[in-house]
Amino acid sequence: PQESALSRSFAGLRPDPAHPFLGRREQRTRLTQWVHRDRARTDPRPTVVVLHGPSGSGRTTLARWAAQEMSELFRGACLVDLRGQSQDPLPTRDALLHLMNRLGAPRDQLLFREGTGRGADPAQLRRLAERYQQHLTDLPVVVILDDATDPAQVATLVPARSASLVLVTAAEPLALDGEQTASVHQLGLGPLDPAAADGLLRASAGEGAAPAAPADPGAEAARRRVAALCDGRPLLLRMAGSALDGRSPGRLAEDLAAYGPDEGPAAPDPAERVLRLRYADQSEPARRLLRRLALAGRASLGARAAAALLDVDEREAARRLEELTRAGLLRQVRGSRYRLHDLVRRFARARLQDEESEADRSAARERLIRSYAELADTVIRLVDGQTSSRVTRADALPAAAGGHGFASLDAALRWLDDETSFITATLRHADERVDRDAVQHLLGALADYCLLRGDLYRLGELNELTQAVDQGLLTRSVQWRTGVAARQLGELDKARSTLTSVVGLYRRAHHEPGAARALRDLGITLQQQGRLTEAGDRLREALALQGGEDLAGDRAWTLHALAAVERECGRVHGAGALLAEALGLHRDSGSVHGEAWTRFQLGQTLLARGEVPAAENELRLALGLYERSRDVRGVAWAATELGVARVHAGDPAAASGELTAALARHRETEDARGEAWTLYALAQAQEEAGDAAEALRTIERARSLFSRIRDAFGLASARHHSARVTRDLRAEQTGSLRNSGFARQLLADARRDFRRAGVPRGEAWSCLELTVIEAGNERHGQALELADEALRLFTAGYGEGPDARGADWAAFLRCTLLPLASPGGSEVGQAVAQQELADLLAAAHPLRDERLADAASSYALMLERGQGPESGWPAWRLGMVPRRAARDLVGVRAPD
Repeated sequence: PQESALSRSFAGLRPDPAHPFLGRREQRTRLTQWVHRDRARTDPRPTVVVLHGPSGSGRTTLARWAAQEMSELFRGACLVDLRGQSQDPLPTRDALLHLMNRLGAPRDQLLFREGTGRGADPAQLRRLAERYQQHLTDLPVVVILDDATDPAQVATLVPARSASLVLVTAAEPLALDGEQTASVHQLGLGPLDPAAADGLLRASAGEGAAPAAPADPGAEAARRRVAALCDGRPLLLRMAGSALDGRSPGRLAEDLAAYGPDEGPAAPDPAERVLRLRYADQSEPARRLLRRLALAGRASLGARAAAALLDVDEREAARRLEELTRAGLLRQVRGSRYRLHDLVRRFARARLQDEESEADRSAARERLIRSYAELADTVIRLVDGQTSSRVTRADALPAAAGGHGFASLDAALRWLDDETSFITATLRHADERVDRDAVQHLLGALADYCLLRGDLYRLGELNELTQAVDQGLLTRSVQWRTGVAARQLGELDKARSTLTSVVGLYRRAHHEPGAARALRDLGITLQQQGRLTEAGDRLREALALQGGEDLAGDRAWTLHALAAVERECGRVHGAGALLAEALGLHRDSGSVHGEAWTRFQLGQTLLARGEVPAAENELRLALGLYERSRDVRGVAWAATELGVARVHAGDPAAASGELTAALARHRETEDARGEAWTLYALAQAQEEAGDAAEALRTIERARSLFSRIRDAFGLASARHHSARVTRDLRAEQTGSLRNSGFARQLLADARRDFRRAGVPRGEAWSCLELTVIEAGNERHGQALELADEALRLFTAGYGEGPDARGADWAAFLRCTLLPLASPGGSEVGQAVAQQELADLLAAAHPLRDERLADAASSYALMLERGQGPESGWPAWRLGMVPRRAARDLVGVRAPD
């Protein structure tokens, strides 16, 4: 996960190609020299460069250029906006969490945060800072601390244990602690040199700018004056240059000078001078939009959001956005997305406070939040379908996405990736006039998106935000999603306790749809813990609350969750019926994501029924749907099950390749449960390929993971197969089953765990494997009792009739033991065995293991020839025992 996060980190720091980087050659040279000199030291230490200068002087642009220019020297990069000059400076704790998130820290450290609210306890902050330092030890990265004002905060964020580069942008030099183990440099950014300033003015002029004569001394002097009035700052020069559209350089200089003298104490701030001019140049609707864009904070936006701010149609809003962009007041970031520079935002905010009423500001903010909610909700709605927590129509995405400036679902998903933090900040500053339902819908959509993308850092932030601003439905909604995120991390106990609490909160509030959703996820958590009986009970409780037509989408998710429980309990035909119903409901509600998980579970169920080609088809369909919805966890799980299908098909080489690739995907998403089950399947592939020693090492890794995440069903399954492989390896080494004590204990533990989990099928197969060990150690009486117990369990079945496949093996092993352990003696036992074998062979059925039919025929022939118990128990010696693949298929006949 860390390597993946680091490999993507430089992409977000690329300078804007629409604004060429002109000038600053001296500063670029000095910065590069400092970095190379410090990295050549015998005691590598971080290099800290404070880029100081007034806003608009190109500090952040230079920092981004340096990160890209020297990217080969560092493993990753991250920019964190400290918002030092804003109304809401970023707390050090949040800055640490942001950096850890972008630089690949373990996700559990980002979701389960110590303390709540915006003020962290000093001791908790010290612990978090220490984890940050540990994470970046010997990991050279580029950290850009944008808009810094607090030296102590900067010192905390410097990775002190690696040769990293820390670029700090600030309005003034920062007096950092000289005793810290870092090389600190101050680099001032003054006015651009005359040639660069003139080039930037010319490059920023619009198409309507009057062409200057080749050698026009008046125009050149006017441009020099304009550059001086702009203080040589790149941002201001671009704005002023755009004003040359329809103005001569001389006229522009005069218009700028009209706002105050060029020099002296009475001279206005250069930024104020340029912004006032360009603001006055705009039409009133454009000025109103500029003022209200301050409400969007640092988020980029498109025509739909601008229309919401202005309360006009999208075509009108798009025209105003283009006007502001041509005036240099707005920057086009990509496609039809726009963003304000911090300097312009501060100006716009001041104009907003002065020129608009509080009621108008609140109304515009509410419309913006509703616009955000519409887009985020629609995107997640397309992925998850119509459920009780999703309110947007299925056919709304193309219009909503297009209106927001997106050409596709993928583009909208990328926007959510980039902008969630800024939208969260917008929500944080929503006043009491803003409708709570709008805030709730947006937070719910963002929380769902964070779950889908695995962004548990942002989900933790949303959880804190809801606790700070709301104590009702909103808090319960995000806490529910936090419990789901805990389950994704493998923190199953924490997930269970969180979801149990949320169920109680919803019930006390008499909110049945919310209680049902929380019960569903509690049931899934219990299933993943191997507590299948409890899981089934909770899921059926949820279904009882989801009978209404308006909850059909919710019901679909619960149905396929219950199907997983039924399958693991061995009720594969009931599971198939539940999945068929769920699939229809997911299609009706338009849920790509729900259909993906249903088809995935259908593939698992078909494998358990022995229908391998059909299973592979469903799994490939699920894989395509996961990729469409950008569910990386789902892609990993589908890859695992496709590998399992290759094991069932008798192709262990292909299975090993697919499972190894799937294992890397699960590690990428930090899905401990996915990693454990993939290791479990990989061990089976290795066993089938004949590498029992490697299979044992792999299954032990799976067993350790199941134990850590407290998955009782997974642990029982791993113990069962570890015991089999251990027994077979020892027998191969010694020539007998007499050294199977450890395998016996593992099987006894597995049998107990299967019984506790409510999985009689697992208990029955463990009894069969124990039968083999006891018989091989000449404890024939105990072996016969175990075979009888297995036969009883298989015959009783799991709720859909007997398991004929398992019962065949239990009956056969009983026949091999009767001549040795019958109470009536060997002759009576042999006669009974012959009769039972004849009955077994006569009762052929399509679910029978082919090896069982061969073994039963051969043993019947041995008994006919009088080859009785004199030579001991023959089944192990002659290979007449069930192999691993015997258990793959649930041998329950389909109902008529």
